[in-house]
Amino acid sequence: MLVTGRLMLRSLRVASSSPSTRTLEEIDSNHHYPAGVAKVVLKKGKTQLFKDGSPMVYSGAVARVIGRPPPNTGDIVLVADGTEKPIGWGFYNSTSMFRVRLMQQHDEIALDPSSSLNAEKLLETRIAAAAMLRQNLGLPSAHTNAYRLVNSEGDRLSGLIVDVFGDLAVVASSAAWVQMYQHQIMDCLSRLNIIKRISWRPTVEILKEEGLDLSDLKKPDLIMPQTMVKVMENQISYLISLDGQKTGFYADQRENRCFLSTISEGSRVLDICCYTGGFALNAASGGALDVIAIKRDKNDRWSFL
Repeated sequence: MLVTGRLMLRSLRVASSSPSTRTLEEIDSNHHYPAGVAKVVLKKGKTQLFKDGSPMVYSGAVARVIGRPPPNTGDIVLVADGTEKPIGWGFYNSTSMFRVRLMQQHDEIALDPSSSLNAEKLLETRIAAAAMLRQNLGLPSAHTNAYRLVNSEGDRLSGLIVDVFGDLAVVASSAAWVQMYQHQIMDCLSRLNIIKRISWRPTVEILKEEGLDLSDLKKPDLIMPQTMVKVMENQISYLISLDGQKTGFYADQRENRCFLSTISEGSRVLDICCYTGGFALNAASGGALDVIAIKRDKNDRWSFL
């Protein structure tokens, strides 16, 4: 496997061993919890929001943090209601407005106890589930080999996006915990038969808000001879740049681009800020009479395609 991105971080660390995989009830009976695992207690009236599925625990929802020493950014913590009864666990961030990114709720642990307070196991399970879901949706196929494999909160991995372009996986990292578990994430991706190469792309501006020391962040050093990759989506070929925006291609817009092709026949279509021209090309393939695509480059210059 070729790994096309490398990141150096002094400020983050990965624990040498994961906490116990016992259920939250077992580890927190009588409000006791494992040594080293802090508890983030929510304010009154905030609990239901997270029980209903919101994964982002804002700093304003936190009443207090119990644990000595206090948790560090990237540490696993329990999230509890006002009575200190755990409702789930997640990754702590002492700087971000997202104080905790919830990874697993209390009622889910009964279904998958092996992932309780176990980040490596959770990553393995969630990434495999994401791949199976895309496979059940027919991805990849003979007509499409560019698609989103992991969609952050949509796949219960807040802050992690993975787009697949042929046999290449491009990872967009926008959370401190994702940076901590870079090697574990890459290992999980490498186990998928469809992935032969990985490019790691930290989202620098967002990671600043996560409180990372960016002095050691280096631009990914591409060791592949090419920085352009040819992909296919809905039978349309694209040449995308690995130095481009986001992951290089807005893979999450596949269905919207396809829908446009079904309503474009006989129409005049203008695609502004077209980037790779996805909407324009789908309009043309759908029988549009006239298509204009306008692109703005990194020097803020506009061009017509």
